[in-house]
Amino acid sequence: MAAALFATVTGLAVLGLGVARTAGGLAGFGPFQVASSGSPGGSPRGSASSPMAAPGSAVPAASAGPPGPGSSAGPGSSAGPTIVEPSSVVRTFRLQVALDRIRAKLGIPGVSVTILFPDGSAWTGVSGFADVAARTKVTPATAFAFASVSKTFTSALILQLADEGRLRLTAPAASLLPPIRLKIDRRITVAMLLDHTSGLADYFLNPKIDGPLQAQPRVAWTVNRTLGFVGKAVSPPGAAWHYANTNYLLLGLIAERITGQPLATAIRARLLEPAGLGSIWYQSAEPALATLAHGYRFVGTKPTAPPIDLADGSGVAPFRSVVTAAAGAGSLAGTSADLARWGRDLYGGQVLGPTGTALLFGGFTKTTNYLPGVSYGYGVQALSIDGHPSLGHSGRLLGFRSAIRHFPLDGLTIAVLTNQSRADPGEIVRALIPVALPVAPSCTFCMRPS
Repeated sequence: MAAALFATVTGLAVLGLGVARTAGGLAGFGPFQVASSGSPGGSPRGSASSPMAAPGSAVPAASAGPPGPGSSAGPGSSAGPTIVEPSSVVRTFRLQVALDRIRAKLGIPGVSVTILFPDGSAWTGVSGFADVAARTKVTPATAFAFASVSKTFTSALILQLADEGRLRLTAPAASLLPPIRLKIDRRITVAMLLDHTSGLADYFLNPKIDGPLQAQPRVAWTVNRTLGFVGKAVSPPGAAWHYANTNYLLLGLIAERITGQPLATAIRARLLEPAGLGSIWYQSAEPALATLAHGYRFVGTKPTAPPIDLADGSGVAPFRSVVTAAAGAGSLAGTSADLARWGRDLYGGQVLGPTGTALLFGGFTKTTNYLPGVSYGYGVQALSIDGHPSLGHSGRLLGFRSAIRHFPLDGLTIAVLTNQSRADPGEIVRALIPVALPVAPSCTFCMRPS
């Protein structure tokens, strides 16, 4: 019910019909996947050394930041709190202070954040270092690995092909795949790959894969070598929800077979170039289009732990072996500004159009019945953050974590990119929301008649 409600509301927002908010958030939305701590329930968490984990970044429960300045409604008013827009200078200052504070608190080497506001303005804030040893600071032009946020591009490509009638989401995935080193149950459909209900195991969660990946970081992995680590299915097709990078590696192969192009070429021609996203590229298959931040890992959880550089000097972040193994599940990189534009346009309906966008939002019902911690559709997560419904995806790769969140009722989009895999970027999203969307507090004194 909640997922259907969310899809309906989002659809209205996409169509520009508008939806009113109440003081307590979207009416009837409360039970829908309120953000909680940890990675999405039902998804494998992955160890600290796991190359690519489930889409963590569900925002941890914590007190919100101080409310923005404003005034309250008059006595007896049933209207929601007054939203007061600060001047752009004040807002920029407050956002930067909040970003610097949360980066220091979480012990993140470097971060880049872009926020697109409902009035069409934008803010890109950076903090910390892209290269700690060289003391090279992050700039708005610094690129980061997207990790699993890359799945949003693979999903959009598949949904485009479905909208064009070149594949059916109900078709057996096995019938669309090239010959590979993995036996695919013919009951597994394309839709099951998109929403992670295929039952296939995640090769990145196989503990045997870490050693080979890190032993030769500059070596490119083939699809068949990667698929050799998939292992036994974790459930029958369509019976449960298990997040698995395997699903999106296979979707990338399906897209390649249908388009007759390498996945990198198809994504560029169909998605990146039409949207004018000039800083995003498919790593290992395309030259870097911006200077990449180094990725870092840590031993221990203390914010003061020294960062360990993962860069292999190849110009692929975090390093070539893991990126090529990720393939369609996590190979893109770029700036936060272009990622924010991508999220706004994808979830706002500009990328896929009415039919394709309806497909994108049509996959939540099944996974909600399986109760993952975050409702997951066809390459899109839906969750409410402090009463603000959002669509997006998060990513985690050795040395990098990311999050893209589009708030359709607020008209806001936030993209967060970090060069570490320890701290949840969802905490940064949550820390910035009360600054980006300040709401006046309500109190008995404020509402007394003068």
